[in-house]
Amino acid sequence: MDKHFHDSLYYLRRAATHARLGATEYRTRPTKWIRAQLGREPDPEPSHVDGIRENVHVLEHRAETRIRKTVRDVRDRVNR
Repeated sequence: MDKHFHDSLYYLRRAATHARLGATEYRTRPTKWIRAQLGREPDPEPSHVDGIRENVHVLEHRAETRIRKTVRDVRDRVNR
């Protein structure tokens, strides 16, 4: 008998979790629409690809700076 109560409690918690997630998902659409109508739509968060592009840009800049410094150091050594 205890096993049945344990199982029913598990499924009850699972159903409550899914109901909460469904209600949250359902609520976001009208909320976004209302915010857009009021002009309060927040800036969209950058996507994963945009974040990677930014990281690549920063790395390219660092590499370019290091290369220029290295070339400058080599030229100075050759001139001496």
